[in-house]
Amino acid sequence: MSEIRVYTAKAIHTMEPSHAFGTAIAVRDGEILEVGTLDSLAPWLERHRHQIDRQFEDKVIMPGFIDPHLHPSMAAVILPMHFITALEWQLPWQHVPATTSHEDYLARLQKLASDGDEAPFFTWGYHRNWHGDVTRHALDQICPNRPVIVWHRSFHEVIMNSAAIEHFNLNTNAIAGHPQVKLDVGLFYENGLRIAINALNPIIMSPEKFGLGMQRLKQVAHFGGHTLVGDMGIGIFNFDMEWQAAKNFFDTPDTPFRVHYTPNALALVDDEGFEKVLRFANGLTELNSDKLFFTDHVKLFTDGAFFSQLMMVGPPGYLDGHDGEWLMVPETFEAAARLFWHAGYKIHVHCTGDLGLELALDVLQKLQDEKPRFNHRFTIEHFGLSTPEQVERMARLGAIASANVYYLHELSAVYARHALGPERAYHMARLGSLARHHIPFALHSDYTMAPAQPLNSAWVAARRQNAEGEIVGESELVSVEQALRAITIDAAYVLGLENEIGSLRAGKRADFTVLEDDPFQVGAAGLKDIDIWGTVFAGTPHKIDKPA
Repeated sequence: MSEIRVYTAKAIHTMEPSHAFGTAIAVRDGEILEVGTLDSLAPWLERHRHQIDRQFEDKVIMPGFIDPHLHPSMAAVILPMHFITALEWQLPWQHVPATTSHEDYLARLQKLASDGDEAPFFTWGYHRNWHGDVTRHALDQICPNRPVIVWHRSFHEVIMNSAAIEHFNLNTNAIAGHPQVKLDVGLFYENGLRIAINALNPIIMSPEKFGLGMQRLKQVAHFGGHTLVGDMGIGIFNFDMEWQAAKNFFDTPDTPFRVHYTPNALALVDDEGFEKVLRFANGLTELNSDKLFFTDHVKLFTDGAFFSQLMMVGPPGYLDGHDGEWLMVPETFEAAARLFWHAGYKIHVHCTGDLGLELALDVLQKLQDEKPRFNHRFTIEHFGLSTPEQVERMARLGAIASANVYYLHELSAVYARHALGPERAYHMARLGSLARHHIPFALHSDYTMAPAQPLNSAWVAARRQNAEGEIVGESELVSVEQALRAITIDAAYVLGLENEIGSLRAGKRADFTVLEDDPFQVGAAGLKDIDIWGTVFAGTPHKIDKPA
């Protein structure tokens, strides 16, 4: 039997209300034996070989942070690109300054693309509300010869110049006739994005580019203090390629986190329909290893991207009168949901607008009427716009939520002026309402839709401060404890892993995050500024390599 290792700390917050606090935690063979004090651990220490590790004596230990909705493959595609973003980004290897106007965006793009290289140039982070309309014509003017691919902040659309359209053979009548492709302005969006991705795959999924992205994603995940992330939708690009890359880069001794995988049913479907996807999903657990694994979850979609203003919204609609987009038309969504519901799957539904949420809840009601299920964990992913009545309905139907509360920080001010008006914009991510209705919820990044920094998400949830410094939608604030639960035990609950991770108690995995300050002492305003020392994964410490 292995030796017991006891870590002492200034404070250990277990996130278990029945045994909430300690100053020592004993682990063996990757499992927690007990949390308490050195005195209370005496029955273990008197009987077994042990060592006392005091390196965290002045630090605070929390359960390992969990992001239940992060996209490693999508991030690996984006991270090798040049970031040009409206808000600052702090990456483990680079600080990205804010670029907030149309002129500055084009100037920055032109400078970066004029480095003498003739290979296709990729940039990520463009958003119309800051950067104005960037079209094929505008790109041709600043960069007429080199292929340029502008990937939208939402990831759900790309804009190409003429050189790129010709380079990737996308200038065809069939492509021009697609309802979500506008070749005249170089735009490929939502389902039309698949056409662009198929053409771009030889570059973005090449061993050189994708390999660099996967290595960077490992840095990002550890930098945020994660010990588990959820790939909420493997199959966006190519399932076999994504899974092989995951094994090569994540299923290695130096990876200090696990990845829970959920298949993307919409990306995997073909002419044989969702029945084939179900058969495929049923066999995925055979691929499991300790660090990479599938369970009984599947991802479906209702409406379009939040950052693209393509979410489906109910009355009074958008300020400018435009319409959102369905990613799965209602009939298709209902049929797919019924198939997986009756097969016993835990269904996660990408919902960004209140009309998308209404569709999801309508279908959930039908499914409960047909085949009632308890503890089904039908999860609303993103939970952007909602109404108070919909939250009440979620509670009655047993739905839960995994929210991207960062929408509120980056978008509430600009969407109040240009998209939705203040009332709806300031009440994005109604977490306070979820808490009042006792609906479990997690916080996620949907990386790169938000920084993969759980403490930053917890800060937004407990503070609701937007990018312009306003505190908005104060009725939807949650407590520091509720925000921290949403990145630990409640995030584990969303993935069905609450018996293994998410809190610190006897019998759970010895995965925890080590902080320099106590989140319960710094309060809501200080959460985002807490420095993370690193993690302990399966009982072994992993210090974060901080940038110079």
